[in-house]
Amino acid sequence: HICSPPHTPRVSFLKAVTWARSTPSRFGEEGWHEGTTKTTIRAENEVEANREANNYKFGFRKWKAHVTERPIEDQSDLIKELYSDLTVVKPREGSVLTLGNILYVFLFGWWISLIYLLICPVMCLTIFGVPYGKLCLKMAWYFIWPFGRSLEKVTRYKEPFLILDSYNQQVNIPLILLSYPHSLGRILYPSPQCRISTYLWLLLGYPVLVVVHCLACVLSWLPVFTIPVAKMNARTMTKVLLMAPEDVQIHTLEKVHGRVIICCYQAFNVYYYKYTVQGISIFALNLLPLVLITLVIGYVDHEHAYVSAETKFATAITSIIPLSYFIGMGIASISAQSNFAVGAVVNATFGSITEMTFYITALLRGHKAATKCYEEIVKAALTGTLLGCILFIPGICMIIGGIKHREQRFNSRSAGVSSALLFISIGGVFAPTLFSKIFGNLVCESCTSGPGNGSVPFVCKDCHYDSVGLLHLSPLVYTISVLLPAAYLIGLIFTLKTHSHIYDIHISDGHHHVAWSRWRALGVLIVATVLMACCADLSTENIEPLLMDASISQYFIGVTLLAMVPELPEIVNGVLFAVQNNISLSLEVGSCIAVQVCMIQIPLLILFNAFYDVGFVLVFSDIHLWSSIFSVILVNYIFMDGKCDYFQGTALVVVYLILLALYFFAPSPHSC
Repeated sequence: HICSPPHTPRVSFLKAVTWARSTPSRFGEEGWHEGTTKTTIRAENEVEANREANNYKFGFRKWKAHVTERPIEDQSDLIKELYSDLTVVKPREGSVLTLGNILYVFLFGWWISLIYLLICPVMCLTIFGVPYGKLCLKMAWYFIWPFGRSLEKVTRYKEPFLILDSYNQQVNIPLILLSYPHSLGRILYPSPQCRISTYLWLLLGYPVLVVVHCLACVLSWLPVFTIPVAKMNARTMTKVLLMAPEDVQIHTLEKVHGRVIICCYQAFNVYYYKYTVQGISIFALNLLPLVLITLVIGYVDHEHAYVSAETKFATAITSIIPLSYFIGMGIASISAQSNFAVGAVVNATFGSITEMTFYITALLRGHKAATKCYEEIVKAALTGTLLGCILFIPGICMIIGGIKHREQRFNSRSAGVSSALLFISIGGVFAPTLFSKIFGNLVCESCTSGPGNGSVPFVCKDCHYDSVGLLHLSPLVYTISVLLPAAYLIGLIFTLKTHSHIYDIHISDGHHHVAWSRWRALGVLIVATVLMACCADLSTENIEPLLMDASISQYFIGVTLLAMVPELPEIVNGVLFAVQNNISLSLEVGSCIAVQVCMIQIPLLILFNAFYDVGFVLVFSDIHLWSSIFSVILVNYIFMDGKCDYFQGTALVVVYLILLALYFFAPSPHSC
């Protein structure tokens, strides 16, 4: 049990989880001991406890990011610094002469200062704009090296901005606005020369600097780790440049006299990977404009007059990454705020929506073009997802987790259950392929023999097993498409009913607010799904040049780009679990995706083909069959002892890379 702080009540309740390992985290902690099946999860609030619990439920995709936010005053000093508006003066710790600050000078400082130096003589030549020319000179000196110095507002009048409105109420407004005509009553007007200089500044200097600082904001915001530079430029544009030029002073931190407007210590902060906006990861937020760019160039430039098909495909496939994140965040938010049934339905439907949109659009495009090449691409993508989830995701998590924690332990019994479930799934998916090879006929495209010599054996090329008649194969396929979802449903019932007593969650009810409400999360899910369908349509529309490229195997395109790009958010989740010494969830990340591919996505494709015949036949090529079977056997062997390290992870990744090399050098499918 956990002891709550004296000022917060402790709440205990039961939830459905599986097992866990001792690992502290900000919102949750779980523990397990060999020989016991009781799990304890500790969380600061009920919503986060539900999210932690859902990570251990069968059929629920694992999500590491938090779905609630604590007030900023309750955060650590490290997090508070990330959200600082650069107005806080604090004791200097160490030197400001750092590598990041030096890089700032070469990336931003010199050209921003140069623009100020160019505007300075322009303002001085107008005579009336001399005060703003001096301001530009100050700002040029400041921006070349702003670290360890502060921009301050020095008040020159006792009540410099005082006006009285018609109700004799005092109103404070910026001095620059006093230059504009108004009818507020008795006003302390500046001199006519001041009004002229302000007009000249707003006409000649300020617009140019707005463009410069906006450009600097964008260039420093996108890399994420240089966000302090973006904040500094934004405050300069919206605060400093709209102040009276005489009020702007630059001082070292030891000589602060007025109100600090900007005080920056570092241009680079590696911890900005934790930065969120309304609960949204900064990386996903920065990739959102790419989705808009993809839609514009994809649906406007149909004839590829301005943008090539290859570029459109690259932007479309990359746009799937942030959309996958938003779908995952929406699923986690709804599941954490809902009961088990709602969470299970949301995970089963939207959890596979990313892959299903691509598979269906590809099959439809192949059916329209009367080619089986797109069907082979879909099968390669399905196999690539399985291989990546079975080999690459566990392998990379073992490597990163093993480097930090040397050896990590997990429940071998639970891992054995996941491996057995993978065996069942892979066996069901590839059963029609084995059936076809056992009862099918060997067909060759061309056979030749020596001229005039009947005793010489025939030399045949492009030999393969044809599919047995649909009269025999179709019943088997439909039977499997019913049995696999049934097994998935049994797993959900198993988690909900028969084993709900083995989970124990303790909550210390801390202050928090939900980042996304259920309705907001549902709206995000719907919008992201629609955008995902558009990006999938554009990717399949513009993939043809890659398919026609003889130097690249279509197999390789399917098992790499189309299979693993949508799973990048899941890979990040697995790595974060491993870094926090929770390798059990890292291994479950890949298993969960692989199970959903076999038990949900493939049956849905069969169901779709039954209602709208696009020619999809559940018969895979030999390379897909043996690669998948070998991968399942290997990962089952790795999971036997309940321990892992970076060497075992390296072995899995190396095998994955070997299989990718096999696909890369393999000849293209016959239908392509």
